[in-house]
Amino acid sequence: MFESLTDRLSGVFRNLSGRAQLTESNIQDALREVRLALLEADVNFKIVKEFVDRVREAALGVEVMKGVTPAQQVIKVVHDELVALLGGESTALDLKGQQPAVILMVGLQGSGKTTSSGKLALLLRKQKMRPYLVPADVYRPAAIDQLRTLAKQLDIPCFESAPDMDPVDIARLAVEDAKAKQCTVVILDTAGRLHVDEPLMQELVAIKAAVKPQEILFVADAMTGQDAVTVAESFNQHLGITGVVLTKMDGDARGGAALSIKSVTGAPVKFVGMGEKLSEMEVFHPDRVAGRILGIGDVLTLLEKAQGEMEAEEAEALARKMQKNKFDLEDFRTQMRRMRKMGSLSSIMKLIPGLGAIADKLGDMSSHEKELNKTEAILNSMTAKERRNPDILNGSRRARIAKGSGTQVSDVNQLLRQFEQMKKMMQSMMQPGKSMPRVPQGMMNKLGGMGGGLPGMGGLPGMGGLPGMGGLPGLPGGMPGMPGSGKSATKKKRDKQKRKNKKR
Repeated sequence: MFESLTDRLSGVFRNLSGRAQLTESNIQDALREVRLALLEADVNFKIVKEFVDRVREAALGVEVMKGVTPAQQVIKVVHDELVALLGGESTALDLKGQQPAVILMVGLQGSGKTTSSGKLALLLRKQKMRPYLVPADVYRPAAIDQLRTLAKQLDIPCFESAPDMDPVDIARLAVEDAKAKQCTVVILDTAGRLHVDEPLMQELVAIKAAVKPQEILFVADAMTGQDAVTVAESFNQHLGITGVVLTKMDGDARGGAALSIKSVTGAPVKFVGMGEKLSEMEVFHPDRVAGRILGIGDVLTLLEKAQGEMEAEEAEALARKMQKNKFDLEDFRTQMRRMRKMGSLSSIMKLIPGLGAIADKLGDMSSHEKELNKTEAILNSMTAKERRNPDILNGSRRARIAKGSGTQVSDVNQLLRQFEQMKKMMQSMMQPGKSMPRVPQGMMNKLGGMGGGLPGMGGLPGMGGLPGMGGLPGLPGGMPGMPGSGKSATKKKRDKQKRKNKKR
């Protein structure tokens, strides 16, 4: 999502970077490209015109600060206006008032309401609420079964709806049942309907009157672009929607719906679906999304993903193990698995400032993912004793591990060698004042002079590096199994000989 828009805007800012000062002429040229980029992203043309006018006025009226380039100044202006366009700030659910609170999920058929209801229930449970799921789509019996299955999977109570029941009765009875079961929030999954289907729209109006929901969330497929905005506007006129849930934000949609929907309906985007898993729903943060669009990165979201995979006590224990040089292959495998739960390598890199463009240049990351699979297969082929004490891995054990993982003995040797290099470096990072060991020129070093580490990832207080990040050979210093990681023994000898020759 937003990739084409990010590429176009990056080109605009690159053209500005060579200018010594901002003038009306070069700002006009830049804004022409910004306008085209937004229109190509399927943003409503009226909103584009208003956005460009605001940016022009702000850019011409601003005084370029010392130490800041004209391009950086324009990026700041565009960023601020993008944040305002996306809603200004994240908007939480307003569940005050009656208990249990009621959330009404509405939208077109196929927009992802049922799955989003399950995702939202999981998200609310993590916030210490007690959700109650209600399948009210009597026109599609499979939807009732789907929500029941999701509820069972999540171990969340679900109302026993039937296809022959009236949706208004279902809503009323479900709220009473939830109250009896001491649930704190009811999520009503209604049938999908076209905004022009007046009888079905009136049914929603009747449900709203019967249960008085605190939140009416319009679920929109981000892939539909401007159509989603038009439909949301119609639903808003009938029901007065309080928020929007955008699904399939991980797809290749151009982003027009996300950028337009707040301005058209007045209802903020509150949640976004980022994948098919039930855990892949995020709170929508306009400032963070603006940062992603402009290629600035989104470290806060990355931190939240990391903290979601590791409790503070675990992080402290891991930091202590690193300090005492007791970090073993068992810990390494655990951290690698945690990192992979956070998302694909490309999605993680795009959240880190400065790495978004590198991720795009790398193109298809599937080959790197395959190498990580190989690394995990090698670790899985070891016994627990071998992972906790790699020193016992003699030749026969390495041959067995290679055979069990479908790899070569050289692959096993490379992993162990890089693990030892990583341990030495991690120990130095955890002990301030010690000089850092020489970092092997791994994959990350070759991607734009990053000095062997991800910026800002080296050692968060009490975290010992982000889970799955600080503990990966190559981050910093070369990830095992990744092309270009580490140095061969022959290359090391050549480097050593070069240093001797220089001394002579």
